[in-house]
Formats: sequence, C-alpha cells, structure tokens
Amino acid sequence: MKKILVVEDEIAISMVLKAYLQRAGFEVIQVYDGLKAMSVFTDVQPDLVLLDVMLPGKEGWDILSEIREESACPVIMLTALTDVDYRLSGFQSGADDYIAKPFVADEVVARVQAVLRRSPRFVTEESEEHIRKFGRLRVDFQAYTVELDNQEVNLTPRDLSLFLFFAKHPNQIFTREQLIEHVWGMDYVGSDRAVDLAIKRLRKALEEWPESEGEIKTLRGLGYQLSVYQS
Repeated sequence: MKKILVVEDEIAISMVLKAYLQRAGFEVIQVYDGLKAMSVFTDVQPDLVLLDVMLPGKEGWDILSEIREESACPVIMLTALTDVDYRLSGFQSGADDYIAKPFVADEVVARVQAVLRRSPRFVTEESEEHIRKFGRLRVDFQAYTVELDNQEVNLTPRDLSLFLFFAKHPNQIFTREQLIEHVWGMDYVGSDRAVDLAIKRLRKALEEWPESEGEIKTLRGLGYQLSVYQS
C-alpha cells in the first residue's frame, strides 16, 4: 500500500483528503505543522507528499527544498494562491504538480494517481493483480487508467471511479443506490440521477469499444451492469 504524507494545517481539509485517499487504497499520514514535516517525512519515507504552501512554523517552499536535497519523492503543492508566479516557483523548486484551493477531493486523488503513474519509482510490469483486459479495453486499477487500443480514455475523476468499480465487478448488476454508496459515498447529497448522467458520459467515451467485447447495460427495474464477453 502506497503511503501519502499530507502536510496541511487546516484540519478539515486534511481530514477530507485523508478520507478520499484511504478510499482509493492509500495509507495516509498527516502533519499539521511545517516544523514537523521533515522529521515525519524521514521517518515514514512516503511515496508522495501533498504539501500546503502556507504552514505554521515553516513554509511549504522551504520544506520542498529540503525534500529535494535528499529525495526524488513526488510532491504536489496545495495552496490558495492563484498567482502564476507561485506556480512557476513551485515547479522550478522541484514540485511535480500544483493544485489551487478550493479543489475537489476526487480531482486530488486523480492527480495523485497521475503523478505516481509518471514516477519512475512505480514503473512495474503488468500483473493479473491490477490489470484487466476486456477485448481491446485495458483497465489498470493501480495506475487508475482505462485504455482503448492503447490510447487512454479521457474520463472525469468521478466517471473513472465509476467505471473502475464496474470493471472490478463485471457482469454484476448494481442499483443506482448501490452505485451512489460505493462510488459517490454515503455522505453524497444530491439526486441519484447523477448516476444516469455518468453512465451516459461513459457510453459516449467508450463508443469505439465494440459491443461484441462489452458494454454498459441498463436492466430496467434492476440497475446497471458492465457486461463483458472477452477478457
């Protein structure tokens, strides 16, 4: 299990990030004070750091510089500052990505996955544990990607999460309520029609995937199913 170090002094934001990252399969270590960040970093040796810029005790830029003196660990900067100069400063100092507040937690998870996917530390051979192929469609649960004919399918973080859930449970039927619970989360407040819209977007994104290999079916009165015929 990959470890994510979240260095964020706003406890509410840190807890939201922890919840979403844990749901995505990460172990999360939290630090709320800039002065403690490096000692914890050295102790736990995380696989990626989410690092706030404005921290009590020591700024994120200084922590980033210290990390880069001893490690190539991926670092994503978190900040409410939107000035382009701050973004350039982050990249020039060795940041791997930059996310401005306010952000959507699902997007942060997707960006974490993307940065880890690019990191040489995690380039591994394919294995049955995290790769599934349905005809021309290739699903990588570790890299958080869906590819059709070796081209990555462009999906929003939510739609990607939905399709990965389907791909983990092919040929099983799920009601809207079950999909909301497993993908949107129990704390979701909104209409279950969001599922229908997500399904519509997925079908559009996968319109080149032959129906002879698989499709997302609507079973009236029952729910939705990823029906696959080749794997």
